[in-house]
Amino acid sequence: MVLGCVIHGQGDLRVDELPEPTPAPGQAVVAIRYGGICGSDLHYHRHGGVGDFRLSEPMVLGHEVVGTVVGYGEGASGPAPGTPVAVHPATPCGVCPECADGRANVCRDTRYLGSAARTPHVQGGFAGRIAVPAEQLRALPEGLELRRAALAEPLAVGLHAVRRAGDLKGRHVLVTGAGPIGCLVVAAARAAGAARITVTDLLPRALEFAASAGATACVRADDPADPNWPDGEVDVAIEASGVAAGLDTCVRLIRRGGVVVQLGMLPPGQSPIAGNLLVSREIEVRGAFRFHAEFDDALRLLAAEPSLESLISAVRPVRESVDAFALAADRSRSCKVLLEFGEE
Repeated sequence: MVLGCVIHGQGDLRVDELPEPTPAPGQAVVAIRYGGICGSDLHYHRHGGVGDFRLSEPMVLGHEVVGTVVGYGEGASGPAPGTPVAVHPATPCGVCPECADGRANVCRDTRYLGSAARTPHVQGGFAGRIAVPAEQLRALPEGLELRRAALAEPLAVGLHAVRRAGDLKGRHVLVTGAGPIGCLVVAAARAAGAARITVTDLLPRALEFAASAGATACVRADDPADPNWPDGEVDVAIEASGVAAGLDTCVRLIRRGGVVVQLGMLPPGQSPIAGNLLVSREIEVRGAFRFHAEFDDALRLLAAEPSLESLISAVRPVRESVDAFALAADRSRSCKVLLEFGEE
């Protein structure tokens, strides 16, 4: 038996004993070492769902996981047993129009670790051992340790958003929201050559994490008199807070003909923004959802940027999952919180 972090319903998070997985043909078994608590995990805990995806059965949470290879099922191969790996959480169908168009991140029939988008739910990675398709394993680049590698999934999200924005070399980029994803968007924008990166948030601690990720200016979103607000228009804006006020700020501050990328998942229903500005300024608004090939790029960037480990604010053993989720939900005290499984 292994320990797993299982959501049974709204507010009902448990550490359960789970059976040791046996790999099916084409699968690998991974001994999980670290798993990052994501905003979607927190939504399942707080609200019993994420957007339209509602829990209808118990589900192992987690999709930001790293560990070591244990073995393979029939017909499967990959990194040798004992190799440190990150697990790409998505299994796109490979045959839908989106996959055929090279946009597997919006595959209409994908399977994603720890997701209630389909029933039976796709069980997640917050367990001592998991079985996944072997092609989802990525051996870690030289010099990248498992703990820092746990940031690969959210960093890949940031890299995809930056690519949706276009060429950032020499540009002034606005990022609204300094949660873990927003901070990693900052790192991705810096790697893409942005000259200035302004970040807004309501919490001083969150802005401190954004500064450590490379922000050149940090702004209290609720303070119109904050001297760090841009003194003019910005070239690109990436909305990472998931609230309508953040999107409205992006629309109001972007230059004419500029690009706004909506990355944060907005609440269900309508979101009021200054829509007329989209017309009069010919502003482009682009969505950004998950990632695909950027996962490998994220691992390489993490290997090259050890300083990004500063965004990991706490590591808690899986037995303390309930407390770890409470800490992760308190953005005045934390950025990225990891669960720890087993020993290195």
